[in-house]
Amino acid sequence: MKQIKLVIICVLLHYIPAFTQASRHDMHFDTLATRWDEAIPLGNGMIGALIWQKANHLRFSLDRADLWDTRPMKGLHRPEFSYQWVLNQVNKKDYAPVQKYFDDPYDHEPAPSKIPGGALEFDTQKWGQVKSVNLHLPDALCKVKWANGVILKTFVHATAPVGWFRFENIKTAFVPQLIAPKYQGEVKISGDPVGGDDLSRLGYPQGSIKRKGNSITYIQNGYGGFTYQINVSWRYAAAHTVEGVWSISSQYPNKKINPPANAVSKKALKQSFKSYYSSHSAWWQNFWSKSTIHLPDTLLEKQWYLEQYKFGSASRSGAPPISLQAIWTADNGRLPPWKGDFHHDLNTQLSYWPGYSGNHLKESMPYLDHLDANKANYERYTKMYFGTKGLAVPGVTTINGTEMGGWIQYSLSPTVSSWLGQHYYLQWRYSMDKTFLRTRAYPWIKGAATFIESLTVLDSVGHRKLPISSSPEINDNDITAWFPQNTNYDLALMKFTFKAAAELATELGNSKEAAHWQKIGSQFDDFAITPANELMFAPSMAYNQSHRHFSNMMAIHPLGLIKWEDGPKAQSVIKNSIHLLDSIGPAYWCGYSYSWLANMKARAKDGEGAAKDLTIFAKAFCSINSFHLNGDQTKSGYSKFVYRPFTLEGNFAFASGLQEMLIQSYAGFIEVLPAVPVSWKNLAFENLRTEGAFLVSLKKADGQVTEIKIVSEKGGKTKLKLPFKTFFSTVKKDVQINPAETGFVSLIFKPGATLILKNGYE
Repeated sequence: MKQIKLVIICVLLHYIPAFTQASRHDMHFDTLATRWDEAIPLGNGMIGALIWQKANHLRFSLDRADLWDTRPMKGLHRPEFSYQWVLNQVNKKDYAPVQKYFDDPYDHEPAPSKIPGGALEFDTQKWGQVKSVNLHLPDALCKVKWANGVILKTFVHATAPVGWFRFENIKTAFVPQLIAPKYQGEVKISGDPVGGDDLSRLGYPQGSIKRKGNSITYIQNGYGGFTYQINVSWRYAAAHTVEGVWSISSQYPNKKINPPANAVSKKALKQSFKSYYSSHSAWWQNFWSKSTIHLPDTLLEKQWYLEQYKFGSASRSGAPPISLQAIWTADNGRLPPWKGDFHHDLNTQLSYWPGYSGNHLKESMPYLDHLDANKANYERYTKMYFGTKGLAVPGVTTINGTEMGGWIQYSLSPTVSSWLGQHYYLQWRYSMDKTFLRTRAYPWIKGAATFIESLTVLDSVGHRKLPISSSPEINDNDITAWFPQNTNYDLALMKFTFKAAAELATELGNSKEAAHWQKIGSQFDDFAITPANELMFAPSMAYNQSHRHFSNMMAIHPLGLIKWEDGPKAQSVIKNSIHLLDSIGPAYWCGYSYSWLANMKARAKDGEGAAKDLTIFAKAFCSINSFHLNGDQTKSGYSKFVYRPFTLEGNFAFASGLQEMLIQSYAGFIEVLPAVPVSWKNLAFENLRTEGAFLVSLKKADGQVTEIKIVSEKGGKTKLKLPFKTFFSTVKKDVQINPAETGFVSLIFKPGATLILKNGYE
């Protein structure tokens, strides 16, 4: 009887359709938000909207991912722009000129920067109070109802560069307003990269807004011949029903000409809201089918679905990758926090962590597409700043990959391309796409390895080191942020680069290059660890302060160079380093710190700790619309940062942390439920992806795993750590099951093969 009960419970969990599962986590409110960073977010990777209320108006804050002021950072590219010059200044202990030349411009200059598009407003003061606001996750449709019966339905189409709106029961005059950003006016705020300078600092001329019938077009000229256009067009679909579309187009000199927004809107309006909604809904249904989870913790489950929704909304093929705010640039008359740029010292990397095991490799590719598209620019920077061969990438860049300065220990760090290289490695390992390996992953990692080999030197005992090293963002931008020995941060990234280069060269049959990379990799010293087995920042500096960036622990996560599976010594280092982090405390953590720590605790097989940190993130560091606001919004002591600049990396690192609790494959085998709380007796997931291109589904009921399903996309070998003592297979198509060490089975799959194992209940 017990066995029957278990199977029934799990089947009920397992077969909730993905489309239905997502709908359980709709974003629902009784009123519209009155702040832009609490608004309903809509997007398709290229264009986005925030739906909220400003005064007596319904407001759509409109954005496009490639709206950028790309002017060169003033004063940055001077004769002193050289790694060797910086090294000389550090050695002379004369660092003030370095800060003045390379750090200060980022703070003092308004651009280069991401910029907002504009806004649509609808006068709602005669409609009465808002009765309900709902974002339906399965189809990314926002629905708003007012007291007088007016209903709004709106979405940003999943693949077309248009947003649609439909107002039903409209009985008053209908004329939307197109609102231009405040590019003109008095400058009240400048030199504030976190809060954002006034947009008027950019010095743009006032754009033009013209109406022609039921169409309004705004044209704005920006820097250096850049222009963008917003259009809104509408019609009466019935006596009291208005349907309309909006679009944003951009144009840069000497670049491919994009269709203007007014032409895009005109073409779209020849069809209907219903026809566009149909294809839009189909895209989202396919997106949600890629993976699902079912947890007893409703808070964490809902937050995961909201993160998946934002990931699907913000990263899309053909669009720029996720920047700090992606397609939801601040709508407050100011530049976005940290200029809305591409921060490669943590932010872009964390944003793409969930794409791999979350089975969204297609949505992860825009990150690598962007990096490859800008490769020639990175190579220019490598020669200009470092004077070496190979591939380096600035840590803070514009949309075209150009350096922006800032704290140069990190914004010009030599190991940025190494961390970015891990994402090429992960895309290969999770897809097993041999063409991608040969044409993109190995060339990138080889370029990073060539650069590091060229830049590093051998010390007196034959260990390879950087001339000066740093650890984000320890000691800020002071001269003491430079270390004469390799920091654990730089060391981990360099070790990873040569390890990965050797592995990929071997995979491609290039034994000569593999041997070379192995030789160079062997020349690096061990990690700096205290007598208490705690990872240090550097050999000369223990972990001694609360800090938002866990740079000293990169070897644990995300790089996996120190693995729990390596045995007692590694486990001691992992446990003690995490304990030290927790004991010093979160005074100067941001929200993403909790998300990252949850990933590390999952790697340490600490499900209780991981769940606790994810819960803190969801409760204390997120706006009501799920946006990560960096500071502790509850002011409960989870951080001394209580501000609210919105950035996305904490959101996506949260999703990754929950996935790490459910499945891991980085250690050479598949482990299901490696770090879940004991109280999670009943759960399930479908189609989480592992290294080797395997899709895994699982059911658990009454504390026992009852079934595991594995589908192999490309075929090949793997091992499974068994979650039950005995099992039997109900489906075994083109799969060999072989004995392995105790508690494991070795599996050999043909491409497309499927295996289902059930608990033997002994």
